[in-house]
Amino acid sequence: MPADFNWAVGGEAGDGIDSTGKIFAQALSRAGRHVFTSKDFASRIRGGYTAYKVRTSVDRVQSVVDRLDVLIALTQRTIDENLDELHEGSVIIYDGERTTMQDVEIPDGMVGLDVPLQRLAEEAGGAIMRNVVALGAACAVAGFPIENLDSALQKRFGDKGSSIVENNEEAARKGRDYVEAEFDHDFDYDLETTDEDYVLLNGDEAIGMGALAAGCRFYAGYPITPATNVMEYLVGRIEQYGGHVVQAEDELSAINIALGAARAGARAMTATSGPGIDLMTETFGLVATSETPLVIADVMRSGPSTGMPTKQEQGDLNMLLYGGHGEVPRFVLAPTTVAECFQKTVEAFNLAEKYQVPVYLASDLALAVTEQTFSPEAFDMDAVEIDRGKVVDDDSIDEWQNEKGQFQPHALTEDGVSPRAFPGTEGGAHMSTGLEHDELGRRTEDTDMRVEQVDKRNRKVETAREREDWSPREFGDEDADTLVVSWGSNEGAIVEAMDRLAEDGIDVRFLSVPYIFPRPDLSEEMQAADDVIVVECNERGQFADLVEHDALQRVSRVNKYDGVRFKADELAEEIEATLAETEATA
Repeated sequence: MPADFNWAVGGEAGDGIDSTGKIFAQALSRAGRHVFTSKDFASRIRGGYTAYKVRTSVDRVQSVVDRLDVLIALTQRTIDENLDELHEGSVIIYDGERTTMQDVEIPDGMVGLDVPLQRLAEEAGGAIMRNVVALGAACAVAGFPIENLDSALQKRFGDKGSSIVENNEEAARKGRDYVEAEFDHDFDYDLETTDEDYVLLNGDEAIGMGALAAGCRFYAGYPITPATNVMEYLVGRIEQYGGHVVQAEDELSAINIALGAARAGARAMTATSGPGIDLMTETFGLVATSETPLVIADVMRSGPSTGMPTKQEQGDLNMLLYGGHGEVPRFVLAPTTVAECFQKTVEAFNLAEKYQVPVYLASDLALAVTEQTFSPEAFDMDAVEIDRGKVVDDDSIDEWQNEKGQFQPHALTEDGVSPRAFPGTEGGAHMSTGLEHDELGRRTEDTDMRVEQVDKRNRKVETAREREDWSPREFGDEDADTLVVSWGSNEGAIVEAMDRLAEDGIDVRFLSVPYIFPRPDLSEEMQAADDVIVVECNERGQFADLVEHDALQRVSRVNKYDGVRFKADELAEEIEATLAETEATA
């Protein structure tokens, strides 16, 4: 795609790869260009290959592609790891004065620019700025005005003083000037800038922003990749709204502390990844049986056990749907884009309180670390509506008291939703227990009351199924013979893959499902298609199993579980191959 420009910086963990990539991504977005980023990093603080990739265009971009136009290589391994994405004419920027790069091998047909990054950085004020020198060199290659880099440098280093910012601006210009003076080459890139104003953020930040917009005032969590950034986003921000963040000693404590805050009337949440969900499962049952609203974000990664903490996978779905002993009512929402991480977080809080159930927010590493540009309207705080559900006050509580004047927090209701009284509500004193209980919350082993309470709790899910809109997002021609179904972070790659398939004469209808439970009935759409393909990042096809179960119809599956997210061009090839195989065996 000629309108795209694809850039990457790679080296060892600890080389400042992440901050370098973010600076360039911010510069591009502030110049009115769309941005989509991806990361490849090891599960360690120092050492191990790491890379930050940026795809940019004046048009919206929603996926990574198998193409690199400019690569800043701080190690030979960076070139080796990205060889399949480099093409004839790709530009590789490296520092030949570094000991490890003196014998660098530039593949045939590619342009190697030997730029003394460290020496130029030292001239600007310090060797630590060598990556900024490389950014300046990349600006020269890409035809990107270096002035657009200045605002991103100001954002990154502004709190360290004006002299630090000025040194970095000088370092960038030294890189640009060196390339322009030393290399007589037509790089054939000229990145257009616009007056558009975009928001650039990743999925974890969007979840944190959505929590604040939804009125979350308490967060408890324990650091775990790739969910930690949710907590980091909230620290220093939630306090401005009268809220608090607590870093617990482990995931068990985190969910129990959050449960306590929710019982006290605060909108509360926690976020973790698969290993943390394992530990939280016991308390998850207590949340459900006590009918306490709580939002739990699971930012999935490769498992099982410690697995690959910094790699992509959607392998926790069955755990989120079925985890826990006994039958536990719950909702499971799965944002499909970074912007939806914001929107579905708001929705999760409303659903949790309207139906007094725990709500899982199923994100993943691909969403968590991807920084993408959006119009500010996608994060309109003023448009957020907060629904706290069936909360009673001093004037209405007598409707929910028994003949003795005792409040009934687990009253048997037609819709399954009981009244909720915040602490301090006159006449609302009550208790709840993890044991089975009666309408007052007192433990009981009465068989009739047991059945009534179980039915009541499960009835809330059926009520929600009837009252709420669980529709999927739809793309493409509704009359297409091929139906692709997916969930979560795969949406962008599939949407772009559809364009490539259309070029080959293959029309596709795509249903992107953000609701796992309750979920939409796709039977009618599936029966209307000749071929149904379910795409997801796990080996077993956990969502495909659900789709087959619901529709009583077999589907084809495209699964990826190597720790790397789907790419648009890769998906187009996989879908074509699947269709060809289906036709051959028909």
